[in-house]
Amino acid sequence: MRLRHIGALTAMLGLLCVPAHANGSAGSAATGLRSTETPSWLVAQFPAPLKGAAAPDPLNDISRDTLAPNDGWAAADGGATGGSTADDAHVFTVRDRGELVRALDGGSATPKIIRIAGTVDANTDDDGDRLDCADYATDGYGIGRYLAAYDPRTWGSAKPSGPQEEARQASAARQAERIELAVGSNTTIVGLGDNAVLKGASLQLKGADNVIVRNLELRDAYDCFPVWQPNTGGLGDWKTAYDNIWLRGATHVWIDHVTLSDKGHPDHVEPTYFGRNYLRHDGLLDITNASDLVTVSWSRFADHDKAMLIGNGDTATGDRGRLRVTLHHNEFESVVQRAPRVRFGQVHLYNNRYVVPADAHDYRYSIGVSTESAIHAENNAFHTPGHIEVADLVKSWNGTALHQSGTVWGSPRTESGGGYPVDLLAIYNAYNSGSERDLTADVGWTPTLHTKIDSAGTADRAVARGAGAGRLP
Repeated sequence: MRLRHIGALTAMLGLLCVPAHANGSAGSAATGLRSTETPSWLVAQFPAPLKGAAAPDPLNDISRDTLAPNDGWAAADGGATGGSTADDAHVFTVRDRGELVRALDGGSATPKIIRIAGTVDANTDDDGDRLDCADYATDGYGIGRYLAAYDPRTWGSAKPSGPQEEARQASAARQAERIELAVGSNTTIVGLGDNAVLKGASLQLKGADNVIVRNLELRDAYDCFPVWQPNTGGLGDWKTAYDNIWLRGATHVWIDHVTLSDKGHPDHVEPTYFGRNYLRHDGLLDITNASDLVTVSWSRFADHDKAMLIGNGDTATGDRGRLRVTLHHNEFESVVQRAPRVRFGQVHLYNNRYVVPADAHDYRYSIGVSTESAIHAENNAFHTPGHIEVADLVKSWNGTALHQSGTVWGSPRTESGGGYPVDLLAIYNAYNSGSERDLTADVGWTPTLHTKIDSAGTADRAVARGAGAGRLP
């Protein structure tokens, strides 16, 4: 793809280098350009940057790239082209929340390309001034008052209601208005250069088709107003609202070379209320509500609890036949769980790298096998400390099958690409026999849409070097 763009631009830019005529004029009647002029189409495509921002490099521009044929499920049925057909009036370079909101156009389906330059902070007002949780709080909401109102010792196990819960909801709505950003069909969002960041935002792909997000760091979709749910998990828990990227009924989506994390506000440093960690983040990338035909490649998921949920409920039978997702060449580092957890979907999981740090104390699992899921896992590499067993890498809730092959497992101190071949399925069944249903190897399908599948060791080294934002080849 890159060569195609370079060749076209080289040919076009050659028009600017026509030798001068004998009379001193440059170019020809056909071009009508002097040697010092830049054509209007090039100015529109690569506008001059604001002070302090780097100009887009025409020869390295990725914003009109499309997903390659056969590159995962998103390549099916027409593929993912994003905003590649956008006209010049719908190519934007944005540097703050206001510019980003205008470029997104309320989630319209008009083909558009949005280039993010520098750091865009969603928690800002219309003047660009920073907003914090106190700025969103309204109607007398306060965490101390909320805790006093719904202390399980006095409130009991009923769902919170009354003035403080109403104030929390009103405060949460004010934050959501700023940070939930609707992404419409036929949209490409790319980061410029190696340091493009979207901070505090939740990109919402609701019912959108044909979307590309690339070369962008998305960090800290921080919920100022978690809700207490007394009956969750038996002991109650805090529920947060925002994923960095949330696909709901979205189709033909390609997410590539992005980095997603809680950077800035890690949940493990948050306090404990009612005996439960006061979580501030939900998922990094959730794919739910019958979303379909998604490819996630060369991306990095880091320093987070629940990384990726594919399928949102055991009773969501409308997801059957959908939730077809490919995950390849991604890194999951310091992720507690859901990497991914799958319900219903046919998920191809290959050439991914998993790193659990030596000091991990709350690790739960990596691959979640849930209701009617069909995960086909090939040639993935796992690095874990000694207290984590191979059987801990998989967790099942009502799952029946998991295909795995080519898995390697070793210590995080092992030289990248090291490790030992292991059979996740056999070990999981052996360790959990008698306590959970054995999983079979037959998931009912065999992937056909994929790029070259390398050995786990080869992929492990490549992903360590190349996954994430700012690491485009």
